[in-house]
Amino acid sequence: MWLESLLLLVLALGLAVLIKALLVQAFYIPSESMEPGLVRNDRILVQKVSYWFGGTPQRGDVVVFKDPGGWLPEEDLVGPANPVTKLMAKVGLYPSGGHLVKRVIGVAGDTIHCCDDRGRLEVNGVALDEKTYARKGGAACFGPMVPGCSWTAGPVPAGTIFVMGDNRNDSADSSYHLRKANGRTNDEAYVPVDLVVGKVLVVLWPHDHFRWLHRPDDFAGVPDPVPTTTRR
Repeated sequence: MWLESLLLLVLALGLAVLIKALLVQAFYIPSESMEPGLVRNDRILVQKVSYWFGGTPQRGDVVVFKDPGGWLPEEDLVGPANPVTKLMAKVGLYPSGGHLVKRVIGVAGDTIHCCDDRGRLEVNGVALDEKTYARKGGAACFGPMVPGCSWTAGPVPAGTIFVMGDNRNDSADSSYHLRKANGRTNDEAYVPVDLVVGKVLVVLWPHDHFRWLHRPDDFAGVPDPVPTTTRR
């Protein structure tokens, strides 16, 4: 029986590793930056297959990505400490450190403007109605970046995305890193697509927060960016 139990354990671990590598992975929400939809310490599952075979993050997706460098404080880069949680993290059953979760606002070629006269973000000239999932947090608009609600980002470089937290006045996101006063170049405001782990599929825990995540409808009205032409 002990040989059978050992074999079952090995098979279970192998299956968990395969699932993590190919299908889904567990993470948790580390801060208030994605409220009201995702609350601190919520456990989420991230779906990886959405971006297979040439698929890329789309406007409105909530994605998990690796720290592009300097986005997270040192303490958030450290993974689980004890051997059990370390093993669970390796097989995707426990959250690992060094990742962020944000909403994709712009993809390659897009221009993001903050904001129109009603305080709404504009992507490629179209205003987003984000009241159902985003929070101003005391700001005058849905796209705050100190010192105010007047800035433009883009065109978003090829192979990158522009991301923001849903809690717009409390998120160290692309708009925050866009500031040159923060000691960064504009390029460092964009997240390379190859750092994206996947799209958030479901809030798994606590049970009273359980829900499936879907892309908001208002992003469907955003047109593709007008390609720029180069004179010869």
